[in-house]
Amino acid sequence: MHTVARLLIPAVVLMLSACASHDADSPGQAPSTLRVATYNTSLYDDADGGVVRRLQAGDRGARKIAAVLQQVRPDLVLLNEFDYDPAGEAADLFQRDYLAQPQPGGGAALHYPYRYFAAVNTGVPSGLDLDRNGTVGGDGRDRGNDAWGYGLHPGQYGMLVLSKYPIDAGQVRTFQRLRWAAMPGARRPLDPETGKPWHDDAVWEQLRLSSKSHWDVPVRTPGGTVHFLVSHPTPPVFDGPEDRNGARNADEIRLWREYLSPGNAAWLCDDAGRCGGLPADARFVIAGDLNNDPVDGDGHHDAIVELLEHPRVLRMATPRSEGGAQKARAYAEQGLARRGAGEHVTGDFGPRAGAMRLDYVLPSTGFELRGSGVFWPPSDDPAAAIADGSDHHLVWVDLAL
Repeated sequence: MHTVARLLIPAVVLMLSACASHDADSPGQAPSTLRVATYNTSLYDDADGGVVRRLQAGDRGARKIAAVLQQVRPDLVLLNEFDYDPAGEAADLFQRDYLAQPQPGGGAALHYPYRYFAAVNTGVPSGLDLDRNGTVGGDGRDRGNDAWGYGLHPGQYGMLVLSKYPIDAGQVRTFQRLRWAAMPGARRPLDPETGKPWHDDAVWEQLRLSSKSHWDVPVRTPGGTVHFLVSHPTPPVFDGPEDRNGARNADEIRLWREYLSPGNAAWLCDDAGRCGGLPADARFVIAGDLNNDPVDGDGHHDAIVELLEHPRVLRMATPRSEGGAQKARAYAEQGLARRGAGEHVTGDFGPRAGAMRLDYVLPSTGFELRGSGVFWPPSDDPAAAIADGSDHHLVWVDLAL
């Protein structure tokens, strides 16, 4: 069941001094820019209801996440890895006890009158032996591997959209149950030892493409409707030589390319049964932790490169940060050199994986870019104290309205 909630809290507009802060226009004046962001918040828990309990108790990481949001003050933001609960209790707590309260290192209270969240595939039992270990479900990782998307309970690693502008709830499209096999030319995983499909036909025909979900959330901004296209593809790791996660990541990213491309796309049907892609005249912003760097790390890099180069995606300078460049240099000095520009990385994944660009905010053509960035201050900046609430960093763009 989809949930859209409007919070009856008066809006507060204050100025912030931080360089990344989103300054308000004069009172009574129509806003001139739209700030859109994505942030993998790491607000998940291995226990069902664990995030709710953490937020009730006062969570240090959540306070840092809220402080970053209060600094940057996006108008529209996707939060990845925010555990889903049907009642929206976690979302209520985060908005009331964290965003609506000035945080250390953050700033003024931040209010979002509109939000969207819905069920995701992570942790939902499939009833199938997806990892081919001879059993269905089980405990721990065995249970997670046989869910439609890896997770230890339904809703783990969910998504939450927060907006200062109204969400057109009746026109939201979700693709949680879209079958992977429905995609023409799907990258069906193969067993390299036999050359045969990893999953038998009966399983393959039931597999869902999205590891969480793909949402088209129309937002009525002062500049017209913007389709917020959000997702969180599976990491292209934690599998075997069959590369089933790498193949799925690539096709999850490809779903947005297909959604934007001309043609009737009769196979591309949402959970309400409506088929086809996004109209050619619609404006959009793609956002999310897409778990794919254009040149570094694991995964099929062609998938993200082809999305970046899609004719409907705006050509723009890549968001950057000083902190990311500093971290990339530190890894290079330790012998972990990367081909990508250090200024462009969006997360720090430890000494084995290093820093990579995995998080994206990609506007459509027709927008004018006014600015962009990654909230990752250098280590000597006082704001660095709030930037480690997650292993990812918030990415934002400013668009002219």
